[in-house]
Amino acid sequence: MSDLSLLFATRTLRLFAYGFLAVVLALYLAAIGLSESQIGVLLALTLLGDAAVSLGITTRADRVGRRRMLLLGCGLMAGAGILFACTRNFFLLLVAGVLGVISPSGYEAGPFLAIEQAALTHAIHDRDRTRLFAWYHLSGGLATALGSLAGGWCVRGVGALVGSELAGYRAVVFAYALIGFILALFVRRLTPAIEVPADDPSAERAAPARLGLSESRGVIARLSALFALDAFGGGFVVQSILAYWFHLRFGLDASALGLLFFGANLLAALSSLAAARIAARIGLVNTMVFTHLPSNLLLVAVPLIPNAWSAILLLLARFSISQMDVPARQSYTVAVVRPAERSAAAGITNLARSLGAAVAPALVGPTLASVAVAGAPLGLVGAPFFLAGGLKIVYDLLLWREFRAIKPPEERREPPAKDV
Repeated sequence: MSDLSLLFATRTLRLFAYGFLAVVLALYLAAIGLSESQIGVLLALTLLGDAAVSLGITTRADRVGRRRMLLLGCGLMAGAGILFACTRNFFLLLVAGVLGVISPSGYEAGPFLAIEQAALTHAIHDRDRTRLFAWYHLSGGLATALGSLAGGWCVRGVGALVGSELAGYRAVVFAYALIGFILALFVRRLTPAIEVPADDPSAERAAPARLGLSESRGVIARLSALFALDAFGGGFVVQSILAYWFHLRFGLDASALGLLFFGANLLAALSSLAAARIAARIGLVNTMVFTHLPSNLLLVAVPLIPNAWSAILLLLARFSISQMDVPARQSYTVAVVRPAERSAAAGITNLARSLGAAVAPALVGPTLASVAVAGAPLGLVGAPFFLAGGLKIVYDLLLWREFRAIKPPEERREPPAKDV
């Protein structure tokens, strides 16, 4: 099995686990006795912990070894799952969330994405990078969709078998931990070819740099600030919160939520394939901005819909275009840095996104209690959607203003500048 196949396999299995857990995570935490405010704080600190873990691992991966760091991430994922399944103690759950790898959003968490993207770029030409990343994103998106569906079915099946819905939730969490161990078996089969090439002329310059970056610090700092703003907005509508919102607002159970997010993630995954074609025509930055804006307008409109089916259809329409910017964003980030800085660049920008996303759930948690209350103000009921959509629109406009003139190698003929 080639390194490319193994990287796609680990991505697929990992995202299946994330989708499997995320659709029931908030419901599980509520079932073991946590309040809405505690759930919000726990999800926020979990995202914050993922950010810290990612920073510590990805900024060392190009020097210490990418495979070693991926194995460490697998161990943190498995350990967090075991502790989440075995305790109701809020403090211990915080420890597991902060130090382990848990994905409340159903999307990437921890150090895996940055290291894998850096490894993938060694095998492809610049002009093929976005297309490969689109397929890479598609594989994860399909896996997340299947995981969401399977998570809902697992809760229903185990709950019916043993007569306890909580047992169904706990089975999902244990399965998440098991997948962490299986991932480690795949990672062990990766070859030294995924590491920074020994003859890479930029490796020596990158090694003593701060946080793994030297000449690329300026552009990565600016990108990180914008990505943090985008993720801060997205943190108000991570999948766990969306699932809980639809449960409170319209009474959807775990199996219905699993079906909803199966469809949502499937549409999001398929939409990513269009990113490469669009980027080839209008460029990576334009693709990021002009596919993201309409999805955010749809997001703002979801809580304005009074019935479940119409709200679901609007959410699905939003997901059908919401992820087109992801392959373009990932491709652009690694395109504007040198090979020996790619893991660090991807890791730092992912860190910025994690930090931005970590704050939002704690802020929106207290408003969730009002969602099911008859006559509650629309501003409170729709707060997650209004805040998320508005902040993301601001991000789109700022990104286009700041970066539309900075082209990746495949969009310009001259060699990249030393510092942008």
